Amino acid sequence: MVHVVPVDTQAVVSVKKKTQSPRSWILLDCTGESTVLDLDKFDIMQKVQIHARDLRILDPLLSYPSTILGRERAIVLNLEHIKAIITAEEVLLRDPTDENVIPVVEELQRRLPTINAEDYMKEHNDIEVGEEEDESPFELRVLEIALEAICSFLAARTTELETDAYPALDELTSMISSRNLDRVRKLKSAMTRLTARVQKVRDELERLLDDDDDMAHLCLSRKFAGTSSTVSGSGAINLFPASPTIGSKISRASGAGTATVRGDDNDVEELEMLLEAYFMQIDGTLNRLTTLREYIDDTEDYINIQLELFLSSGTVSLNIYSLVCGIFGMNLPYTWNSGYGYMFRWVVIVASAVSALIFILIMSYARYKGLVGS
Repeated sequence: MVHVVPVDTQAVVSVKKKTQSPRSWILLDCTGESTVLDLDKFDIMQKVQIHARDLRILDPLLSYPSTILGRERAIVLNLEHIKAIITAEEVLLRDPTDENVIPVVEELQRRLPTINAEDYMKEHNDIEVGEEEDESPFELRVLEIALEAICSFLAARTTELETDAYPALDELTSMISSRNLDRVRKLKSAMTRLTARVQKVRDELERLLDDDDDMAHLCLSRKFAGTSSTVSGSGAINLFPASPTIGSKISRASGAGTATVRGDDNDVEELEMLLEAYFMQIDGTLNRLTTLREYIDDTEDYINIQLELFLSSGTVSLNIYSLVCGIFGMNLPYTWNSGYGYMFRWVVIVASAVSALIFILIMSYARYKGLVGS
């Protein structure tokens, strides 16, 4: 007889919530002020209004490629160690205590605060400024800082790899040893992994550049500008206030009445120029890795030529030895105790010496011509 035990569903839900440990995030607004928060995925979804499938992209336990997704009110960004959610007024950055994320946080705090007209005049020796400074939208400035950090990070890793790889390859060329082979093998594995990481970032930027709609979805401030102008024109309350960092762009957009997502192409053009600049930078890094791969392949071909030359020389020498011994072996008695056997013994010894001499001469000539390392 099976006994059914009732289950307290509320207790199960509470236990499930407790097992979901909160993640450390840092919140930065348009003034550069930062606040460290411990939020779980439900808090994040409620705060920035994105779906769980979008938040899964930022999960470090899951393997997702580099991704930049534009949503209705946020940009979900997953680039290497930079995992962020960008809105029109603030940015949530994951794992702010990570050693690779700390420089990004410091750069955001330094560059996010805007410069007003008065400060601009002071910095430029009281030069007259006719109109308000055209400040880029908040989300584009955050995206620029993130792309700059990732491109610089990958370029630095490429430089470190080149610094270690080229001397190791040259040393392997001059002297083939198990130590040098193992060292080059590890460097080649590191280069393959780094190339895949750079390729993912490059492919994501190329995907965005090939799709104008995706770029338009990344312009969050323009969406809010359109909502603000529509609601204000009807006399209703503005539910989605625009970011103070984009006041000049919103004021221009509000004069046009109702704005659509594709109504103003200025932001899209600015974003396209931004993506093109960092696409060229990451493409240059990928070209450096491609050049390094070609150098490794050339080194491997050179080593294979050396080995083939060594084996071919040994084969030629052994064939000469076998030929001489075979000819004399068929025509001379090979009994070692007789006089003829004594003669055949000298044939074997002389043939061995001549074969070794031929092998040494071939290798010396190859070394003299630079075909093999010294």
